[in-house]
Parts: sequence; structure tokens; C-alpha cells
Amino acid sequence: MEIEVIKNKIFEIRGQKVMLDFDLAQLYETSTKVLKQAVRRNINRFPDDFMFELAPIELESLRSQIVTSNRGGLRYMPFAFTEQGVAMLSSVLNNEKAIEINIAIIRSFVSLRKFALNYEELTKRLTEIENQFPDIYKALNYLVDKDTDANKNKDRNKIGYKK
Repeated sequence: MEIEVIKNKIFEIRGQKVMLDFDLAQLYETSTKVLKQAVRRNINRFPDDFMFELAPIELESLRSQIVTSNRGGLRYMPFAFTEQGVAMLSSVLNNEKAIEINIAIIRSFVSLRKFALNYEELTKRLTEIENQFPDIYKALNYLVDKDTDANKNKDRNKIGYKK
């Protein structure tokens, strides 16, 4: 399983990186109903920091990215699993496919975390450089802003007599 495919199924909800139950069911090659039943049978393994049910407003914000059921919509609110919740799924769905997919998913979460750390470090370094050379950054920002202002004026309809 390619890590990029899994990364596209990781969303940020309530400030946490999560995967939704129907995406996990698809990866595990099982139905969402079976996955949810397994989770409900072992609900004590899934505290709030491992898994939570989406609120209707959260579901609405993801609507364009969610696959709906053939009855015209989702009948139940999806479960969102954090990295720890996904790891716990491997003990609930104890088969070879679940173990294989869980390894790939955990690697995807780790990869995203590394990217976030590198991005924060890069931002910090750029800020330090900007503080060392403020005049150069003011000039660069002026040039960038000047180009965007020129492009805005190009798209405007001219007022007055037309030849």
C-alpha cells in the first residue's frame, strides 16, 4: 500500500490528525458496518483520545470529501480514529490484512509528523534570517506586492469612452 494514498485519507479534525471509519474499512477491505461493530464490541479499548464520533457540523465541513451510502447519505455519524486508535484497531481486527494496513498507516502518520516538524523548523529559520536583514525583506515584499497590485488592475474593466 502506498503511503501517499493513505496520507490523502488523513484529515485534521478537532486539532488532531485522524482517519475516518469508512476510509479505514476500505483500506482493510471490509465493510464500515463490520468495522464499527468490532469497535463497539471493544469500546473500552477506544478512549476519547483514540476515537471520537464526528458531530454533524464536522461532517458537513467534510461533505465534499465523504463517500455517501447508496440510500442518499450517511446513516450514522462516522468515527474518527487518531493514530493511537488506528494502532488499537489492529488488535480488534486481528487478521493479516489489518496488520499490514496498520503498519502502512502508522508510517504515514510518522511521515506527516516529520514533515510538520521540518516545516516548523524552516519557518523559524526564515524568521531569523528576516530579522537579520529587515531592509532586504521590506524591498522584496514591496516588489511582490507591486506585482500583485499591477495584476489586479489589469483585470478591471476600464471606465469611460472606448475607442
